[in-house]
Amino acid sequence: MATLDISFKPERAHLRKPKRGVIAEKVVPQSVSGRYRRLKWMARIVCLSVYYILPFLRWTRGGGQPDQAVLFDFERGRLYFFFIEIWPQEVYYLTGLLVLATLILIWLNAVAGRIWCGYFCPQTVWTDLFLFVERWVEGDRRERLKKRDAPLNTRRVMEIGLKHAIWIAIAMGTGGAFVLYFADAPTLLSELVTGEASVLSYAWVGILTSTTYTLAGFAREQVCTWMCPWPRLQGAIWDPEALTVNYRDYRGEPRGSVKKAADLRAKGEPAGDCVDCLQCVTVCPIGIDIREGPNFACINCGLCVDACDGVMTKLGRPRGLIDYEAWTNIQRGHRKEEPRRRVIRPKTIGLGLSIIALAGVMGVSLSLRSDAKLTAIHDRNPVAVTLSDGRTRNGYTVRLYNKSGEARSFAIAMTGLPEATLDVVEEDAVVQVEPDATREIRVLVSAEADGRHPVVFTATDTKTGNRIVAEDMFMSNDGGR
Repeated sequence: MATLDISFKPERAHLRKPKRGVIAEKVVPQSVSGRYRRLKWMARIVCLSVYYILPFLRWTRGGGQPDQAVLFDFERGRLYFFFIEIWPQEVYYLTGLLVLATLILIWLNAVAGRIWCGYFCPQTVWTDLFLFVERWVEGDRRERLKKRDAPLNTRRVMEIGLKHAIWIAIAMGTGGAFVLYFADAPTLLSELVTGEASVLSYAWVGILTSTTYTLAGFAREQVCTWMCPWPRLQGAIWDPEALTVNYRDYRGEPRGSVKKAADLRAKGEPAGDCVDCLQCVTVCPIGIDIREGPNFACINCGLCVDACDGVMTKLGRPRGLIDYEAWTNIQRGHRKEEPRRRVIRPKTIGLGLSIIALAGVMGVSLSLRSDAKLTAIHDRNPVAVTLSDGRTRNGYTVRLYNKSGEARSFAIAMTGLPEATLDVVEEDAVVQVEPDATREIRVLVSAEADGRHPVVFTATDTKTGNRIVAEDMFMSNDGGR
């Protein structure tokens, strides 16, 4: 850092926080064209298509099971995702999925900073869509700024009304699509349109409509800067070798107009490529100036790169004055050293292997899990009862889970105690469990035994012969001492 010239912007030496006085003002970004703008369009189309189309995809499961590919079925207590079915007792899979998503987000941050925020975050996607509507109705940045302070007239009132009507329609579509993930989508959609849906469905549509309308229409960059916790973590996890949007100040400074730069070069004095046109600032959806250095509010969308490249092309100067570049290479540029991009490095490799390992463990666990489960819970009070013949009796609650689509019969047995007797209370030794259901039974085990002894309960499918087991302890009246 000793050789890095930061005299013109001292805050460039660290990850800078935006000034509240600037960020608090409403940002009116200008449209821009370029490769990153096209990538954002593609990402937005993919994200919106997945969100709106996914609940209508079908997946045949048979056995009276719902045929919706992705469904959060609260009535049955199930989560369906194509061929995967998650029961409430398997919530640890959802926990694993959240951990996996967190690891992927951290890995993306190590590779390219807040690239998720710039392209795939729902707040960015819907804000981008609302901005598109705003530009289509009211015009680009210059026109909108003129109209913002101009007196209202009939045309202006109609423009404002049309814009908000489209915003509300999009927000209602967003809320409506969300509730379709919790019931049969075609049926619920028809009920929503005809007014036959439940009050709870309309309530959730209303909540999500209002949040989408507020966050994407008004809060916008405030969410990405102050409300979201992810930028708050950037100061701790910011990686100087990640490919984030950076300004090559060693090439752009000192700034000046085209004429001034030509005069300086003619005199043999240094002149930068930056003409201080502020295009990078006007297109930024967050309203920051990337030339002031790394900023935790930057969502790495690359629109400023497109704007700057367009100006450089028109001036006949090399592109890339603002680009996806590692901060370490900005420092090397000041030292006139060759840049080195290290996307593959110990940190990204370690995170990548962690993601693969966790995904592999979850995949293997899902593929090997049984469609039946057995649990046994020992009675707490009393722990043991002494019978008239001197034997000790323990009580257990045995629960059978039948995750298949057909009724199944299980033969209950117990091993681990010699000459022990097993009594299934109010049931036969063969217990029938309905499809996609659970059943609890009371089991009593009697034996002549002192202390603590492990016991194993087994449930054998009478049709297939498959066995499931559950372990517990048999204890005497002295508490197993």
